Amino acid sequence: MPWTLATAAHSELIVKKSRFLGCVEPVADRVAALARVAELRAAHPGAAHVCWALLAGGQSAANDDGEPSGTAGRPMLEVLRHHDLHGVLATVVRYFGGVKLGAGGLVRAYTDTVAQALQRAQKVPLQRWVRLSCIVPYALEGWVRTSFDAAGAELVEVAHGQEVRLVYCLSEAMASPLRERLNERARGRIRWATSD
Repeated sequence: MPWTLATAAHSELIVKKSRFLGCVEPVADRVAALARVAELRAAHPGAAHVCWALLAGGQSAANDDGEPSGTAGRPMLEVLRHHDLHGVLATVVRYFGGVKLGAGGLVRAYTDTVAQALQRAQKVPLQRWVRLSCIVPYALEGWVRTSFDAAGAELVEVAHGQEVRLVYCLSEAMASPLRERLNERARGRIRWATSD
């Protein structure tokens, strides 16, 4: 089951005088992630590196920010993948302590920093949302609305004409059973349309 995070969680790790500040947080997409990375760079002007990894919006990305290739961003990304996380940005701000850690040491430091932040994070199941659009006679409008409300759906649009067009957003897991139940009870009086 895919997961995301409820809120941001932080960690701090000191390895041979280098300070690693980790954060894992929910993000919608790459644009939001890059904006967050830019904020961290501005907030930590003395940092040697601001490395990050992203799994969001069907995209994955990793950035070593000047660390040796494959020693920061990629290991951080693997931690996110291992936890089956989506819609999540992992960042690590590194203040160099004067002692080189070597490739293996860097991989361990970045991996451990993200893993420690994830231990503090509250994971929540990732719910995929779908839109359902139906056209119903006025006589069924109240009952259909009540059925959608009971399923935790959110009304997106309603249009009244000769019939009523309702567009709802609800969890993918609830959509199919609800649609079957409505079809069964309405006996063919509900028409399903493609929503815009």
